[in-house]
Amino acid sequence: MAVPVEHRHWHPVALATAVGTAPLAVQLLDQPLVLWRDAAGVLHAWADRCPHRGAALSLGCVRDGQLECPYHGWRFGGSGQVVVVPALPGFTPPASHHATVFDCTVRHGLAWVRLAGDGEPAPPAFAAEDESRLRKVNCGPYDVATSAPRIVENFLDMAHFGFVHAHWLGDRAHTAVPPYQVQATATGLLATQCLAWQPKSSVHAETGAMVEYTYEVNAPYTAVLTKVPDQSSVALADFRESIALFVCPVTPESSRVWFRLAMNDFDSPDEKLQAFQHTIFTQDQPVLESQRPKCLPISDTAPVQELHSAADRSATAYRRHLRALGITHGVC
Repeated sequence: MAVPVEHRHWHPVALATAVGTAPLAVQLLDQPLVLWRDAAGVLHAWADRCPHRGAALSLGCVRDGQLECPYHGWRFGGSGQVVVVPALPGFTPPASHHATVFDCTVRHGLAWVRLAGDGEPAPPAFAAEDESRLRKVNCGPYDVATSAPRIVENFLDMAHFGFVHAHWLGDRAHTAVPPYQVQATATGLLATQCLAWQPKSSVHAETGAMVEYTYEVNAPYTAVLTKVPDQSSVALADFRESIALFVCPVTPESSRVWFRLAMNDFDSPDEKLQAFQHTIFTQDQPVLESQRPKCLPISDTAPVQELHSAADRSATAYRRHLRALGITHGVC
């Protein structure tokens, strides 16, 4: 059976700081996982199923740097190999006594997992990550009852600003979306010259202003925006901001979402920056969860065909990209 394309990509599953001394249960692409750290603090991601009798390993504990099953106390070393069977003290488990292990890593303050053994070499890039003069803050997670592609498409959409984000990112007097440019890239798409008039474009905005956006899709369920406001409208000199959207496709119709902010503001407390992002996304969330179908219609045979306008060119480019990739999870 062919490996699904989305299994070859890296996906965020938890804040890196959420994985501590106890096993953590998460889910990715319908696969229950357990995250844990060994005595050296190294992150591990396994199928959340003991190969002995199928108990959830996430109900166990980490003992002496090994993951212990809650049912019969079998212990697993960092490689996934069974090293202790308490009922048989003299038994040396063979190589076949092994947990199902997945590749994992930490990037952008998140734990990432790739379900296929071969595929993308690393999680998607966030260019602002490498700029030391920018501060990074994570927001989330948010559990959302819709598909990952619906969330990414909403992130790319400017036409909803005046309605969903009235008095914040838009208002009813400025709903026109000027023409903008979209081009395909090796990882997705790049939308440039995206202009929107916004009453409060960021936590530092003092007056309404025209803001220029650049959007990039650099993985099936990941996107980045950079916004540059009229500098006379913000309190912080030379203010700039990039926001990365990282979505974990939990099931075809449910997702977990994080945002990573990068900005040249080193004074505001994390809570203030997170509160602004929280306000914006919780305005989006009920609308996202109301969309039907929850999966994004991208095929000519989808049960529902949706209409498009010239303001939707980034969304239609995103749909074409998913179709070209062969993505099946969260689409119809």
